[in-house]
Amino acid sequence: MRKGLTIGEFATMSHLSVRTLRRYHEAGLLAPAVVDPHTSYRYYQPDQIATAQVIHRLRQLDVPLAEVKSILATDDPQRRTELVAGHLRRLEAELDRTRAAVVSLRQLLRPDAAALEIELRSVPARTVVAIRAQVRHEHALAWFDTAMTELDEAFPPAERTGPPGGRYANELFTDGVGLMTVFRPVRDPRGSGRIEVVELPSADLAVAVHRGPHDDIDVTYGRLGAWVASHALGVDGPVHETYLVGPRDTGHSERWRTELGWPVFRLASA
Repeated sequence: MRKGLTIGEFATMSHLSVRTLRRYHEAGLLAPAVVDPHTSYRYYQPDQIATAQVIHRLRQLDVPLAEVKSILATDDPQRRTELVAGHLRRLEAELDRTRAAVVSLRQLLRPDAAALEIELRSVPARTVVAIRAQVRHEHALAWFDTAMTELDEAFPPAERTGPPGGRYANELFTDGVGLMTVFRPVRDPRGSGRIEVVELPSADLAVAVHRGPHDDIDVTYGRLGAWVASHALGVDGPVHETYLVGPRDTGHSERWRTELGWPVFRLASA
């Protein structure tokens, strides 16, 4: 009586090599339905084909062996979906980091990208609504999104008098944790919850515009900082950002425009 599909037949039907199937067996991921005690031949059942292909897809996505075993071991479809979704989220985050690094490298390697238009500007004191907090660098983007959403909900477009902005302490970059302030200029500043009415002091800035997505904004910061250093103008103080056009204005990242402001000595002496 036939014991099932030979490993060769199973390999053909599942589009997996015999070597791969043996490796899955040794790793405890997919055991044959029957192993002949005399010949050690492996035999599989047709209903194992889908399982073999699931394992193959998961391994293609670099899902660790322990997680693959957990996914296969659970009989709860919801739990299985959650395990796979968790790994997909990690992969997407890794892809985002890779894409950002590629964009930055391409920008750095462009010989025509070194020139940067820089303007020296005096910014007057302003009264704005703001949210401030000490934030760890790795949490900065999530904190920014939450804080800016709170400001947007509290002050709809009719109440706004200019683009939003941010001020970020040097310690955020040097020590990995520092004061972040995001703000909006509005007609009637008023506090509520985390939202404060804040008086932003006047500042003298070297200003450059970063165009496009923020993946390579560090490159523009680097060039702006190099210009300030070469002109001996830099002073300690938070860097300024003004979001002329950003994700809240358009989903087309190539249209984004972010003003970067680096604190400098007073312009009269510069």
